[in-house]
Amino acid sequence: MCVSSYPGAGGTNMASMQKRLQKELLALQNDPPPGMTLNEKSVQNTITQWIVDMEGATGTLYEGEKFQLLFKFSGRYPFDSPQVMFTGENIPVHPHVYSNGHICLSILTEDWSPALSVQSVCLSIISMLSSCKEKRRPPDNSFYVRTCNKNPKKTKWWYHDDTC
Repeated sequence: MCVSSYPGAGGTNMASMQKRLQKELLALQNDPPPGMTLNEKSVQNTITQWIVDMEGATGTLYEGEKFQLLFKFSGRYPFDSPQVMFTGENIPVHPHVYSNGHICLSILTEDWSPALSVQSVCLSIISMLSSCKEKRRPPDNSFYVRTCNKNPKKTKWWYHDDTC
């Protein structure tokens, strides 16, 4: 179970951030995680915002369902985690995914490391969905969605449940 609360984000070396994003973009295009594809239109005008199309893994509660992940990168990437959330018409019903697309996953905030990448975030999200045993929203979904910041990174998450 995830429960929310709030604080902050930041700005660093643009050239190194863009170089890192180019490298990760190529890796995602050439070797995407299973069920994931980069939405090429999303990166035509900017390298700092990507949409990744995702399909639920075979043999899981989400098999055959299609989702979209929105990645937004600050000038401090990779030292600052990307803002990652589900977007579009189909937001997965999951104990760690709010109906506005915000995802309660520690590597997106306090457990972020510059050694992580878009691919590792995608794999973590696939794993999170695949291990789910029951489709349901977080217990504080209604309150959180009404009161939260549009940027999920401004939420202070309480990570106290590893199960679905």
